[in-house]
Amino acid sequence: MKTREFAALLIRILRPVRAALFPAACRFAPSCSRYAEEAVLRLGLPRAVPLVAARLLRCHPFHAGGYDPVPLSNG
Repeated sequence: MKTREFAALLIRILRPVRAALFPAACRFAPSCSRYAEEAVLRLGLPRAVPLVAARLLRCHPFHAGGYDPVPLSNG
């Protein structure tokens, strides 16, 4: 199993755990976990981590949210 596939599997496994602990109130589409999964699978772990971190930092009550897809490339 490749690193990106393993990371995506971890995200899929942890998604229901997070959903049980925190209410569904995602400001973005796709949700942050789906964004992370897609970014890891599409771009690989080293390129996805900064994008996912930036996305999580934008997740706060003062950000409008909205449609925020994974870019085709981050460079």
